[in-house]
Amino acid sequence: MAKNTRTSSTKRSAASTATQDDHSLLHDLFLDELRDIYWAEKHLTKALPKFRKATTNEELAAAFETHLGETEEQIARLEEVFEMMEVPARAKKCEGMEGLVKEGQQMIEETPKGTSTRDAALIISAQKVEHYEISAYGSLVQLAKTIGRTDVADILAETLEEEKATDQLLTELAISSINIEAGNEDEEDEE
Repeated sequence: MAKNTRTSSTKRSAASTATQDDHSLLHDLFLDELRDIYWAEKHLTKALPKFRKATTNEELAAAFETHLGETEEQIARLEEVFEMMEVPARAKKCEGMEGLVKEGQQMIEETPKGTSTRDAALIISAQKVEHYEISAYGSLVQLAKTIGRTDVADILAETLEEEKATDQLLTELAISSINIEAGNEDEEDEE
């Protein structure tokens, strides 16, 4: 009889540990970072149209437009993750993204309208955003795996790959034409 009690006790202990993991500090950190990137993505949907409007390069404008659509899909994916985690989809202000978007706006204001130099500045600003997102999603994927949520990690990994692809596209636009054109501009080219 004592043997069965010990086995039941072990099972209860394992079940208790599984429940505690849902409320571990790492689990809480994961949710906090999820809320942070949720706010960041929503904030980005307001910034991307401004970046698109500020560019004169059609390929760059199209990249911003495409990424806006992807960002909206990424927000929907995050909402799906919140649902899977059985918590409300709630945003927490992301100071990092707010600062990066503000810096991007300053780049627009400080570069001459209608120049490739402004387009180069927009690429720099957008890549800073992409690198922030790559870092955030990369960390979230690993945290999700650590807390045993590979299903969530798979969804977040899809967004991570999109962010990497956008970063690569921006690099290609910069080196194939925009930076070269900007390098040939001088102050007399300003509108």
